[in-house]
Amino acid sequence: MSYTAPLKDMLFVMNELAGLSAVNALPGCEDATPETAEAILEENAKFCSEVIAPLNHAGDKDPSAWADGRVTTSPGFKEAFRQFGEAGWQGVQHPVEFGGQGLPKLVATPCIEMLNSANLSFALCPLLTDGTIEALMTAGTQQQKETYIANFISGKWTGTMNLTEPQAGSDLALVRTRAVPEGDGTYRIFGTKIFITYGEHDMAENIVHLVLARTSNAPEGVKGISLFIVPKFLVNADGSLGARNDVHCVSIEHKLGIKASPTAVLQFGDHGGAIGTLVGEENRGLEYMFIMMNAARFAVGIQGLSVSERAYQQAVAYARDRVQSRDLAGSPGPVAIIHQPDVRRMLMSMRAQIEAARALAYVAAATSDAAHFSDDEATRKSNQAFYEYLVPIVKGWTTELSIDVTSTGVQVHGGMGFIEETGAAQYYRDARILPIYEGTTAIQANDLVGRKTVRDGGAVAKGIIGQVRKTVAELQGEAALAPIALRLGEAADALEQVVDYVVGNVKSDIKAVFAGSVPYLKMAGVVLGGWQMARAAAVSASRLKSGEGDSKFYEAKLATARFYAEQILPQALAYRTAIVEGGQSVLALAEDQF
Repeated sequence: MSYTAPLKDMLFVMNELAGLSAVNALPGCEDATPETAEAILEENAKFCSEVIAPLNHAGDKDPSAWADGRVTTSPGFKEAFRQFGEAGWQGVQHPVEFGGQGLPKLVATPCIEMLNSANLSFALCPLLTDGTIEALMTAGTQQQKETYIANFISGKWTGTMNLTEPQAGSDLALVRTRAVPEGDGTYRIFGTKIFITYGEHDMAENIVHLVLARTSNAPEGVKGISLFIVPKFLVNADGSLGARNDVHCVSIEHKLGIKASPTAVLQFGDHGGAIGTLVGEENRGLEYMFIMMNAARFAVGIQGLSVSERAYQQAVAYARDRVQSRDLAGSPGPVAIIHQPDVRRMLMSMRAQIEAARALAYVAAATSDAAHFSDDEATRKSNQAFYEYLVPIVKGWTTELSIDVTSTGVQVHGGMGFIEETGAAQYYRDARILPIYEGTTAIQANDLVGRKTVRDGGAVAKGIIGQVRKTVAELQGEAALAPIALRLGEAADALEQVVDYVVGNVKSDIKAVFAGSVPYLKMAGVVLGGWQMARAAAVSASRLKSGEGDSKFYEAKLATARFYAEQILPQALAYRTAIVEGGQSVLALAEDQF
């Protein structure tokens, strides 16, 4: 159950597909040299494998516990979090002025992947804190930034996101938590929030909640929601901690997976009102919270990649060790199951999808860096549009994929995969929340259809498809790459047909279009992941031809890309049929016929 970071593949993707050298050339990214990035990844890999990964299985067996309003985290978590903060890992992508390293998202992303592969439950605390920092950097006052962000980056304090209420899940228009102005710039907060990840724990001195609530004169619906900072302990003018605030954890949830991560029910204002301060302007809270949510959604996509990688590593190790049955081609005795064709198929399926998801996520990170750091407005704008199109795919497709990959990992183990002691089942259980929290797959798909495809008439989507076709054209001249080009070209055509269908039919048959929204999201992931695999194949073929580098590594990349093209990319054609021709069958039954 050990974890070894796939550094070679990470560095290949960063350098060859995501363009680390181009990111390094952006203003403000001068420190992100390939040499520095490699050193950071190596150090992070060591920390994650030696300090964080050993706590994963133990935390599943001895999860966080609640008693008398307090949560005690799993054994070892508190000390590991102290080391995490002291080593500076919370601050990799955050501003130097507040104690961070100020490195681009492309460098931070593999660090996030390694942390989540090592221990998904542990990594959720830094994930929410990252989002809190993003929200305050965008909408907070200078005083709020100076008061909170350095303490977040150091690991002294952690952050949470408080949206959901018992009656308000995905529909935030139903939020009822109240914010009553005190007349001194503060507000009294009253209400209940549920599903609050690390809403209470013992790993940090203070927990700072970002809370959606309504002021008394707020308009109805989502336009009347404001965002407030509500710390567990009030913060004095000199930055020291003051009195306990009126926010309390009344229980934590008992869950299928991520058991070591405490999911809290928080009660605000049972003893006079929790003191909160406004972030930005009143009634713009959802806008600010979406900054945090978008950061979290990308990170949850990385979680899907991470748990898939951990499940794959364990499945490969088991397949090499488990001796059973003779080789189909003949052998003097039983052989390890990795010799069996179907086990190889399962392992290749896991490997190929992981590599595709990693490549697409890292490319998205580099696109975000160009959108943020470029000194050319047109470049920033085009990259921002590209990144925004990719975020729901990275979140939705990669997390859905993680269910299949971790399930396959259990299957490779056979009956032993169903036994908790092997650990394979934990990855499957942990992965199941990923397509649900931070916006379900359907919510990501609705965003992809409505905001990212229909709104601009499919312009960004078709621009990306145009880039895919350029890659197809580049591959067609090489005999070893022609089969990949053929399948990628077919998939790109199918994706364009779906984009045309969505744009052309959304007004006349909106329900049929949205009936295919999740298949569209998955299809986009399959095709764009295949695009990155094709690009990886082209680089690998070139290296093999020139004799540069590790030939076995490049041969494996080429073979994995060929597998993806022949075994995964054809799914795009089936998705096209289901989306374009199958919308009415989704809606055929009346409600009382189910």
